[in-house]
Amino acid sequence: MTNPPIQTMSQVIIFVPGGPPYTGKAGVMDSLTGLSLRVLWGKPIVYSHKPIAKAALISVESLRMAVKASSSVHGGTRVPTLWGIATLMISLSTASLAQGIAVPRFGTMPDGHSVALYALRNRAGSEATVISLGATLQSLRLHDREGHPIDVVLGYDSLAEYLNGGSYFGATIGRYANRIAHAEFSLDGKTHHLPANNGENTLHGGTAGFNRGLWHRVGPTSGNSIQLKYVSADGDQGFPGQLTVRVTYTLTDADELKISYEARTTAPTIVNLTNHSYFNLAGAGMGDVSQERITIQASAYTPVDAANIPTGDIESVQGTDFDFRAAKSLGEHLQSASDPSVVKSQVYDINLVLDGGARLRKVALVQDPGSGLSMEVSTTEPGMQLYTPNFTRGRLIGKGSRGYVGYGAICLEAEHFPDSPHRPGFPSTVLRPGQTFRSETIYKFSTDGQSAAGR
Repeated sequence: MTNPPIQTMSQVIIFVPGGPPYTGKAGVMDSLTGLSLRVLWGKPIVYSHKPIAKAALISVESLRMAVKASSSVHGGTRVPTLWGIATLMISLSTASLAQGIAVPRFGTMPDGHSVALYALRNRAGSEATVISLGATLQSLRLHDREGHPIDVVLGYDSLAEYLNGGSYFGATIGRYANRIAHAEFSLDGKTHHLPANNGENTLHGGTAGFNRGLWHRVGPTSGNSIQLKYVSADGDQGFPGQLTVRVTYTLTDADELKISYEARTTAPTIVNLTNHSYFNLAGAGMGDVSQERITIQASAYTPVDAANIPTGDIESVQGTDFDFRAAKSLGEHLQSASDPSVVKSQVYDINLVLDGGARLRKVALVQDPGSGLSMEVSTTEPGMQLYTPNFTRGRLIGKGSRGYVGYGAICLEAEHFPDSPHRPGFPSTVLRPGQTFRSETIYKFSTDGQSAAGR
């Protein structure tokens, strides 16, 4: 059920998931949005940590994005512009808890096209925001064991940062996630040449992969689910066939973030899709993840050469630095590492061969002792790229102007194996006309064994 328009209500409710109720408390609006607002549409602002029936509801994230788009900074202080406040009022005039909200101007692309932001919410107040650039997961706000709101994915506050950044924060990766050796592959006797953007190899689809494309919403948007579509032209980045891709984000009431993919092609091609979210269960920008305990059900891995290209072998993880089958903290893993690739870089960047076959099954668990949050990962994919970025301390600035430190997150990229087109012993990534590529990955969150949404 959709709530009434804001103009018809006696008060405006600012929804603060997991936080205490605030009623006109000075300074609260400033800290949430960076802008002093005490009323909207001449009506008092009320802050609440619970949905309120028959009231106009605005999420903090949606309000923050709208405020940023409708104001400017003067002398270090963010102030509203006259035109901006009018835009803000229009943007939020039909806001409700029951519908995903698209803020019209998360930003504007160089070609003039607008980038939208969609907010998905479940009944307990958890929220995921997705931007149409790259079908990117921009934020994921849950609750820690104390009930405090916490954003567990790294990202940026502005479109310019996403366009200029090179970390793929939260993006949908394609047409081929991970690496393809020598920036070329052969299919049905024909060689296809790709952009080399990782030394002499191709990484994550090339210089203009799916993360750089503007995706479009298709079908109806419910309060907790959205589907986005992208059409990759025949020859895009050197890949054959026009590929039509749909990705669906769903945030369930059990605090599961489900990401489902579907793709079809007009000519034989290769496809490998994943989401490149960086997770920190203590909160994005809240230090490193060395204390987080990791379990991955993978009995084998694919060894790589100096360029991080698989050799083609599949080897047991037993006795190696890549055995994550027993729970242990990332810090313990790094301290005991002896593999030259890990010792030299102090980074894990390896494809693990997941147990359980090609079906949806639980494959990984990450636990943060501080926040009490756990993340259980299930997927239909055969592999998982474990990546632990070693950001230069404080030099990469993300959401909330927080510096992202070394080991500030962990990536668990469910996908097919890197360089599969050159490795006939790996699961195939070939897609032909008439076939449909389907894949699903689920991130389920809980606190100390209970749903993170259930408090």
